[in-house]
Amino acid sequence: MSAKPLALSVTIPAHNEARFIGRCIESVFQSAQRADQSVEVVVALNRCTDQTQAIAESLGARCVVEDKKCISAVRNAAIRASNAPAIATIDADSWMSENTVAAVMHRVQDPVYVGGGSMIKPERMSVGLFFSALTVLPYVVKHRLSYGMFWFRKETFDELNGFDEKMVSVEDVDFALRLRALGRQRGQKYGTVWRHGITTSCRKFDTFGDWYFFKNPGLVRRIFEGDRAAADHFFYDVDR
Repeated sequence: MSAKPLALSVTIPAHNEARFIGRCIESVFQSAQRADQSVEVVVALNRCTDQTQAIAESLGARCVVEDKKCISAVRNAAIRASNAPAIATIDADSWMSENTVAAVMHRVQDPVYVGGGSMIKPERMSVGLFFSALTVLPYVVKHRLSYGMFWFRKETFDELNGFDEKMVSVEDVDFALRLRALGRQRGQKYGTVWRHGITTSCRKFDTFGDWYFFKNPGLVRRIFEGDRAAADHFFYDVDR
């Protein structure tokens, strides 16, 4: 009996993600098995000095290297190295539910949708995290789009020229806006995987504190404005 054709590439940007990458990859393959779909995982290694590559490859992922200090470039490298007609992106410190792949495939194969995002559930909640989330909420509501895990056809990614490598932060917001705009041109919708989205770690708040965004609204504003120093402080230069 012949193997099933590759249906979905799940791409993961990774900078020293030995702590989380195993859970992320395992969740993808478990979700794919439940959906009875053939899936590959492509990890883009970014300036890794830990065991991220060894762990990823031991679990069946394929790795490529992109060492630019630019998350857009890392995301693009993984997607461009992928082989499936459909793509889903997920961060290394997030993980899928058992039904995420099925939910993605249901939507990405539907011509109604140009692509979309997903619901994101934090691994834990606290009063501080709640108020920090409220600090970010106006920026999210402004665009009325979901993020977290993007899904789309690879040809759509190519048409959009991928994530904008001139951006050092909120590249996901920019990509989502362009994806939705392309959908409107085509008469398609931007969709959201609501019920079977992803869970993400709270590691940034474990490092900075649950109240960090609430106490530093200026930093949040600068991140959403694409400020290099703010992005370095919160994303690129944090020890892992």
